[in-house]
Amino acid sequence: MTIDSDADADRERLRELIDELAVVRGRVTLSSGREADYYIDLRRITLHHEASRLVGRVMLRMLDEAGIGCAAVGGLTMGADPVATAIMHAAGAEDRAVDAFVVRKAQKSYGMGRQVEGPSVEGRRVVVLEDTSTTGGSALTAVEGVRAAGGEVEAVAVLVDRDTGAAEHIRETAGVPYLYAYSKSDFGLE
Repeated sequence: MTIDSDADADRERLRELIDELAVVRGRVTLSSGREADYYIDLRRITLHHEASRLVGRVMLRMLDEAGIGCAAVGGLTMGADPVATAIMHAAGAEDRAVDAFVVRKAQKSYGMGRQVEGPSVEGRRVVVLEDTSTTGGSALTAVEGVRAAGGEVEAVAVLVDRDTGAAEHIRETAGVPYLYAYSKSDFGLE
C-alpha cells in the first residue's frame, strides 16, 4: 500500500467514525449561542482510542499538503487539546518535532501568569487548532493569546468546519489561512 492510499484510508475511516460516533441529529444550542439541527460531538472522536490516532495523521497530512510548516500546534482549551496532542504524536511517529500547547481563555493571575501553557511559542511558527468551528471566536481568542506570547500564527486548522462563517471571519480578522479536514457536507448535514 502506498502512502497516499494509507492517507486516503485514514481519511475515510475517520470520516466513518465521526459519522457513526459524533454526529448527533436533533435541535441543539451551540457554544456560540446559535441553534442547529445537529451537533458534532468531536470529543467522542478526539478522545477515542482508534479515532484519535487518525485525527493526528489526517490533520498533519492536511497541514503538509497545504504547505503549512510549524513547530507547535494548539488552541483554546479544551476542544483543541486532544487535537494538538494527536498531531504531536503523529508527527513524533514520523520523527518530526512538533510540540503541543494549550491556550487559556484569559491569562492567569497567579503562578507564572501565562495564557499559553506548554513549551514556549515565542518566536516559533504555530498552527492554532479547533475541533469544530461555528463563528471562529475560540480560534480568534487563541490567535490573540498566541500572538501576545510571541508566537507566529501560520494558520487556523479545524477538524470539522460547520460552514457557518468561521472561515471568512478568521481569515478577515486574523489574516491567516483557515484549513479544515472535513465539512458538514461530508456527513450529509446541510
